[in-house]
Amino acid sequence: MAVLNRGLRLGMALLTSVMAPACGPETSLDNSLEVSELEAGALGLEAGPRLPPLNREALRQAIEGVPDAQVTGAQVRISGADGRWLGTSGVADIRTGAPVRTDARFRIGSMTKTFTATVVLQLAAERRLDLDRPVQDYLPRLLPAGVYAPVTVRQLLNHTHGLPGVPVPQKDPAWFFENRFRRYSPRELLALTLPAGPRFQPGDAQDYGNVGYIVAGLLIEQVTGRPYGEAVRDRILRPLHLRDTFVPGNEVSIPGPHTRGYESVEPTDTGCPSGATAYGTLCLVDVTDTSQSVPWAAGEMISTTADLDRFLVALFQGRLVPRAQLEEMFTVPDVPSVDGGRATYSAGLNRIDVNGLTLWGKSGDRHGYNNGMGATRDLRRRLIYSVNTLHMGQQPPAITARIVAAALGVPSAR
Repeated sequence: MAVLNRGLRLGMALLTSVMAPACGPETSLDNSLEVSELEAGALGLEAGPRLPPLNREALRQAIEGVPDAQVTGAQVRISGADGRWLGTSGVADIRTGAPVRTDARFRIGSMTKTFTATVVLQLAAERRLDLDRPVQDYLPRLLPAGVYAPVTVRQLLNHTHGLPGVPVPQKDPAWFFENRFRRYSPRELLALTLPAGPRFQPGDAQDYGNVGYIVAGLLIEQVTGRPYGEAVRDRILRPLHLRDTFVPGNEVSIPGPHTRGYESVEPTDTGCPSGATAYGTLCLVDVTDTSQSVPWAAGEMISTTADLDRFLVALFQGRLVPRAQLEEMFTVPDVPSVDGGRATYSAGLNRIDVNGLTLWGKSGDRHGYNNGMGATRDLRRRLIYSVNTLHMGQQPPAITARIVAAALGVPSAR
């Protein structure tokens, strides 16, 4: 079964084993946003298989029982032909007890890759770069000569480049707490990465990671002569009026209303360690304010569920990328995955096959945040969610499985 990434990988594996907890979330149904069954035709897209009806009660149950030992807050947005459903649960701030808002901003992590890929494909449509040309033609001194075979731009985007992973242990709590405000440059990260040499010949396999999109960010800057974040803002955020979406750059905080992220740490013999706040039986460190220089163009952005839904609609409709280049986002290379099985990632998206349906989307996590977005290609069912997880680098919380199951009408155990 194909999945978005670790969050939805575990989510889909747990669909038949999760238990629904006991207290209720805040939910909202905006009837003014209901759309008809003709939505796919109106969008000029071919309708896919018939979807299960939207089960609002299952969605409500999926996010109840928060906060718990894994999650402090959750928010979900479902859109499409069966209408829309908005739900939140838990707290946005453990100190104030403020509830999670439906318009709360959060760190989207690797969903940034979809924005970066969109800009690269726009530049390809403008013939300012060629997806079949080697990256070395555009960034001639980046990949050590004689070590790396030619890597095409397309291979950067679909993770078949063979470049080694970035050797920064950002998911290790000890390293993270010591380095959370350190600022790395993209080229500094690559200087740490590239001496390891290729993992495999370009095009032979798929290895999902950040390094290809760090190079893609540099490629955008080389071709446009401007910071990659400016290209994202001018080409995507401003035209779509995504006013709650940001490329933070050197800014370590999240502006405006947002959920705060936390990392759970072990208590000492005398209570919570310095820098941690006691919350029930947990000791939580607020990690909302953190440098995002390590993921950079692969994972640094901030957004909301509403903005991400608007972005997906515009993207799938072909309003951001012409059809020829857009097909790259719906084309998975026919190669093995280094994790086993076959490749599931395309250029900026991931194919998710579940219960007879195919969704296209992306997930992403940062410290304190685990998120996902996905849609059927005809846009008749769209899911955006964010949960404030407490354990970066561990298995995603079971709530993600419940959210995905409820959104797609997959039965799950109570």
